[in-house]
Amino acid sequence: MSSHVVDHQRQPTNSISSLSYKLTKPWINTSIFIFVFFFFIILLGASLSWMDMFSIGGGRIKVTPIFTRNTNATIPKKKIYTPVNFTLQCSLDQNIATHVCPASNPDKSQPSKDDPETCPDYFRWIYKDLEAWRGTGITRETLERASDKAHFRLIIKGGRVYVQQYKKSFQTRDVFTIWGIVQLLRMYPGQVPDLELLFMCDDLPEIWRRDYRPRPGVNVTWPPPPLFHYCGHSGAFDIVFPDWSFWGWPEINIKEWNKMLEAISEGLKKVKWEEREPYAYWKGNARVGKRRDLMNCHDPMVHLYSQDWWKEGSIGYKTSNLEDQCTHRYKIYVEGRAWSVSEKYILACDSMTLLVKPFYFDFFTRSLVPMEHYWPIRPREKCSDIVFAVHWGNNNTKRAKAIWRNGSGYIRKNLKMKYVYDYMLHLLQSYGKLMTMNVEVPQGAKEVCPETIACPINGGRMRHSMDDSLVMSPSVKAACEMPPPFEEDELKRFLEKKESIEKEVEKWTNEYWEEQKKILKH
Repeated sequence: MSSHVVDHQRQPTNSISSLSYKLTKPWINTSIFIFVFFFFIILLGASLSWMDMFSIGGGRIKVTPIFTRNTNATIPKKKIYTPVNFTLQCSLDQNIATHVCPASNPDKSQPSKDDPETCPDYFRWIYKDLEAWRGTGITRETLERASDKAHFRLIIKGGRVYVQQYKKSFQTRDVFTIWGIVQLLRMYPGQVPDLELLFMCDDLPEIWRRDYRPRPGVNVTWPPPPLFHYCGHSGAFDIVFPDWSFWGWPEINIKEWNKMLEAISEGLKKVKWEEREPYAYWKGNARVGKRRDLMNCHDPMVHLYSQDWWKEGSIGYKTSNLEDQCTHRYKIYVEGRAWSVSEKYILACDSMTLLVKPFYFDFFTRSLVPMEHYWPIRPREKCSDIVFAVHWGNNNTKRAKAIWRNGSGYIRKNLKMKYVYDYMLHLLQSYGKLMTMNVEVPQGAKEVCPETIACPINGGRMRHSMDDSLVMSPSVKAACEMPPPFEEDELKRFLEKKESIEKEVEKWTNEYWEEQKKILKH
C-alpha cells in the first residue's frame, strides 16, 4: 500500500491520473482539504488584520467580519484629499509697495466628487443671463463696448488675477467684489478659466434691452456688451453676480455672510416668534426709491424707522446691529434705488417677509415663490397691503409660521457661502466658454491677491471682514452640479404661477378692505 502511494505521489501534481487518484480516495482527499484550509487561513491571517465574508440578507450583500488576527491593526481607509492650508504672507513693513503676490499659484485642487449634489434651483438662471451671447460668442469688440460703463476690468490668466481700475466705486464695493473673486480662486484653484470681464458697481442696471431692439432708421449692434453687475431687470442684459456684502460691508458694520448668519441665528434665540411684536417692521435709509412712500404709512400695525447712517457711525453702530432686529413677527423688504442687499438678512430673520414687489433681482431671489417664501405686497398699495398682511398673519398663525419657516429655510439651505462660490464658479466657467478672443493683460493692469489687498490694511472693520472671509484652503468637496436649463414652457408656467398667486392675495386684500368700508358705514 505504501509503495503504491509513493509511486503515485511522485507523479506531476497537475496530471490527470493524480487528480483522479485523489478523488477516488476520500480519506486522503479530506486530509488534504483540512491541511490546505488551515494553511490558507495561516497565510491569510499573516497578511490581513481581518477578513470579510459575504452573506445574502434582505436582497443585499452584507459584509460581516469573522476573523481578526491583530486588534491593533488599522483598517485601510479610502484616500481622502487633504488640502494644504494657505497663509497670508504679509510683510512686517506696512508700506503697500512691499506687498507682492506669491510667485507660484496654489496647485489645482482635487476635491472629492463623492455624493455629488445638484445646485439649488436659482443656478438655472445662469443660462438665461448668458443667453444673449450663446449664438455669437463674446469678441473683443463686443466686450470693449461696455468699457465706458465699468468701474474695473478683471482679468484671470493662468490662475492669476489682474485688475485695471477705471473709476472708484461707492465706498468699498469694488474692493470687496475683487476680494471675493480672489477668494474663489483659492476655493477652487485651477478651475476658473482664463477670461476678461467688465464690472459695474452702481445700483441700477446699465445695458437695457430697449437699446438693442431693431428700430427703423437706427443701426443696432448685436450682441449687447456683457457687463457684470449686482442686480438685474427683466428689461436689461446685465449679468448678475453676488454682491460685495457677502464678504463684508465695513462702512455700516455688516460682517461677512457666515459671521452675519451666525449672529442672526443667535439673535433669534432671544425671542420666540409667538412672543414677538405682532406688527410689521422696517428700518433703513428712507430717502431713496419706494421707501419714501412707505414712510407715509401711519398705522399702529406698521413700525417704521429711518436710519441715519452718519449718526449711527458716530455712536459706534450701537442701534443698527441686524441680529438685534428680529423682534417682530413681520419684516418688510422694500427696494432702494434698485435692489437692496438687505433682502437676505430680512429673509433669514424667522419673520414672515412682506416683500414689496421688486423691479430688480439679485442672483438668488428669482426662484422665490409668493406665499411659500414670502407675502407679496403691491408697490402702489404698500400701506394697506402691509396692514392686511399683519391682520391675516395674526389670525392665521400656523400658515404665517409656515411662510417664514420656508423663507428662512431657503436662505439657510440654499445660500450657504459654498453655494455663493459655486454660483460664481459656474457663472465664470460658462462665461469663459463664450469668449472667442485672446485673453490679454492690458498695460497698466495690476496683479491682485490677498497680500496686495489685505496686507496694507492695518486693523479696523475692513481688515476684520477680510480676515473673516479669507479662504484658508481649497474646498475638499467639489462644486455642486448644474441643474438643467429651463424649458421655455417650464419657465412660462413658473412665472404664471407666481402671478396667479399674487392676484389671489390681491383679491383677499381687496375683499378685506371692502368689508372694512361696509363696517365703517354702519
